[in-house]
Amino acid sequence: MDQIKIGSFLRVLRQEKGMTQEQLAEQLNVSNRSVSRWETGSNMPDLSMLIVLAEYYDVEVGELIDGKRKGEKMNEEVKDTLEKVAGYNEMLNLKSMRRGIMMMSIVFLIMVMISLWKELSPAPLISMVCAYSGVALISKAREGKDKSDFITGSILLIAMLVNTIAFILK
Repeated sequence: MDQIKIGSFLRVLRQEKGMTQEQLAEQLNVSNRSVSRWETGSNMPDLSMLIVLAEYYDVEVGELIDGKRKGEKMNEEVKDTLEKVAGYNEMLNLKSMRRGIMMMSIVFLIMVMISLWKELSPAPLISMVCAYSGVALISKAREGKDKSDFITGSILLIAMLVNTIAFILK
């Protein structure tokens, strides 16, 4: 799979629609940076986004992956299979994320209990949770999932900084 070729094909398809990267990003609810990375070949859209792009540009997913037109429409069975695989992939990602959140919550509660038992401030723990959550949301936003994830992640990182500074100055 040639990412540069795929990116060039995505650029051509966008230009054929007479759209800028910003307009496409807004239409697909992703960041401008994601579209730019796809078109330069430095990053690839995930499987569910490939399906959305194929439908948007009225091409087959196979054409997107090959980086060129084939001329015939995608077989509905193949499309259904890809949609099921994309859904399954998202379900696995959510399961993994839930496990991570549960483990982080358990560790956090144990650490708070220890800090209370030892009569220490839980402020560093709160900073740790804010930092972890913020970085997780920002990395999700970088994958082009949701702009609001970037904003929420940034707010959590700012909260972590403010909490850490307040703890140090106390």
